[in-house]
Amino acid sequence: MSKGPGLFSDFGKIARDLLTKDYTTDQKISISSFTDSGVAITSSLATKGGLPSGDVVAQHKFKNGSLDVKLDTESNILTTLSVTDFPSSTRVFASLKLPDYNSGKLEVQYLHQHSAISAAVGLNQSPAVDLSATIGTPTIAFGAETSYATASGEFAKYNAGVCYTKPDSNASVILADKGDSIKASYLHHLDLLNRGALVAEISRRFSTNENTLTVGCSYVVDSQTLLKAKLNNHGSLGALLQHELKPKSILTISGAFDTMNMQKNPKFGLALSLKP
Repeated sequence: MSKGPGLFSDFGKIARDLLTKDYTTDQKISISSFTDSGVAITSSLATKGGLPSGDVVAQHKFKNGSLDVKLDTESNILTTLSVTDFPSSTRVFASLKLPDYNSGKLEVQYLHQHSAISAAVGLNQSPAVDLSATIGTPTIAFGAETSYATASGEFAKYNAGVCYTKPDSNASVILADKGDSIKASYLHHLDLLNRGALVAEISRRFSTNENTLTVGCSYVVDSQTLLKAKLNNHGSLGALLQHELKPKSILTISGAFDTMNMQKNPKFGLALSLKP
């Protein structure tokens, strides 16, 4: 695939992942294995809000893509087919969740040296159509996205933004919610923090005059251990410890605290991923 400005969904993704990825207040364990034919099977068991749930995912990779089949404890079957470079510089995704036959979705992504386009449509009688486009370079890109509901004949959303990327930093500004909110983020990698990073994100909703400022950081203790923390202006504090027990097997412990109300019980999460 050619390297270009990336998709609009990638704007601010690096900063967003540092502030949200792997933070959890639930308990989850997943175990992966491989069959002789090369099919990867992952079984997961989780407790969310005191209620247990689980799923089994089988993934078969072939030359230019993969086929995933997921079965959960609610008897839902999600099938996802992804194909890369067919044709060149294009990625195609098709998904269907049974027994909901109206959940089918087809998405096509075209990545060029100076542009990226994504189009997705629901496979039903009144589909929603999602479109996004970006232009620019790997350093600076401008983009927009929209969603059109054919059932109502209205645009459900339209967002626009700009992203600036350098080897040691990433910044983005996104105008979203039909112009009702704006979000800006900045991430900087710091060698002084042993390949760690600092991030700040500020968002404002104009209709309610609500502002949210979130700051976070990550620190690589060693090649197997990562620490992360985040705090926003509403007093929500999050912390995370991630340790690689052995290659590809990861233990994650995270917690959430309300610093404005210390009498409120903190929440803790645990995730264990075991791979051969």
